[in-house]
Amino acid sequence: MSQRPIVRFAPSPTGRIHIGNARTALLNWLFARREGGRFILRFDDTDRERSREEYARSIEEDLAWLGIKPDRIERQSQRLDRYAAAAEKLKSMGRLYPAYETADELDRRRKRQQARGLPPIYDRAALKLTAEERAALEAQGRKPHWRFKLKPEIVRWDDLVRGPSHIDCASLSDPILAREDGTYLYTLPSVVDDFEMGVTHVIRGEDHVTNTAVQIQIFDALAGGAPRFGHHNLLTDASGEGLSKRTGSLSIASLRESGVEALAAAALAVLTGSADSVRPVASLDDLARSFDLKHLSHGAARFDEAELRALSARTLHILPYAAVAERLKGLGVEGGEAFWLAVRGNLSTLAETAEWRRVVDGAIAPIVEEPAFLAEAAALLPEEPWDQSTWGRWTGKLKEATGRKGRALYHPLRLALTGREAGPELANLLPLIGRAKALDRLRARAA
Repeated sequence: MSQRPIVRFAPSPTGRIHIGNARTALLNWLFARREGGRFILRFDDTDRERSREEYARSIEEDLAWLGIKPDRIERQSQRLDRYAAAAEKLKSMGRLYPAYETADELDRRRKRQQARGLPPIYDRAALKLTAEERAALEAQGRKPHWRFKLKPEIVRWDDLVRGPSHIDCASLSDPILAREDGTYLYTLPSVVDDFEMGVTHVIRGEDHVTNTAVQIQIFDALAGGAPRFGHHNLLTDASGEGLSKRTGSLSIASLRESGVEALAAAALAVLTGSADSVRPVASLDDLARSFDLKHLSHGAARFDEAELRALSARTLHILPYAAVAERLKGLGVEGGEAFWLAVRGNLSTLAETAEWRRVVDGAIAPIVEEPAFLAEAAALLPEEPWDQSTWGRWTGKLKEATGRKGRALYHPLRLALTGREAGPELANLLPLIGRAKALDRLRARAA
């Protein structure tokens, strides 16, 4: 790629983002990361009624949890003068025109067209109004909305995901770019910002495919040279239902609060519904090196929360100590790398490390099923120093002395030493427990 890409994620701060929104953010960020490009977080906050500052902050927090660090943050509400200038330019070119129909009038008109077997597209009646008719409508108190006049042409582009694509704009209604109150819909600000911010690649959901043809025409009218577009498949929940910010379905905040690993959420969001197998990753750079937009399927992809939790555990099992050291410190869990390597293979969530730290350091209630066997085990317990070979040497002597093997040999020791039916390999855990605590537990003293 000759030019380093500039991409953007443009959420509206009208609710908390869900994993489907995060999929778009991740695909853009990973694409830029792999190609040495830049990622812009751009808030589409021109909806004055629904946009909230607390939602903007939560989006930044959710992206940070996923590991996404924007190179630049922009707010469309601070760029209204740029959109006004673009609108005036389009008006002067005859490409943006006023229309006065109410929503009810437009709905009735569409129904009449459908009844006559005609496509329900806007008939451009507003273009036929005389100056006197427009003045009369405005005298009645009507304010116009503004429509972009589409050229009746086929717009073609080479989609980054779907390959050669096209839309016949003759089959589309002239889109509304500005509302009656003077605020702008998404379409015009998006084009203006993409052009002025140097965006080279627009990666977004397939629900924007038709909008792409409109935006390419606006690019051509205002500046020429549209960015490249890619439209990825959408995520649904496990039952096939669509995701919504309004319902909070699979919100990033809820996933974070439930204890799943951010890397697992990122990997499943990116790799599900693609030709690449879902697998745990140790870093976003690892994910960036392996993913390919062209590997995404063209059908909806189901995001299964049960699969996420399994992947989250598998992710913990491969993470090096350096990747979790600060988080363990935040949980008040000490023990360093040796402790982490001993317990990580048995974790479902990072918070479970606190339980295993108590097993190593704290007072537990040993489970004693065979006191005589445990007394013999205590008598044969090696002197320190201990390492990972201690467990094998000790149980080897016990096997010789008692004739026990398999579960009959190992299970009573685990119950006494940890108070648990299952857990990390005792070869790794025993040196962390230490000889004094091990003796106390074998002798059925709480320690």
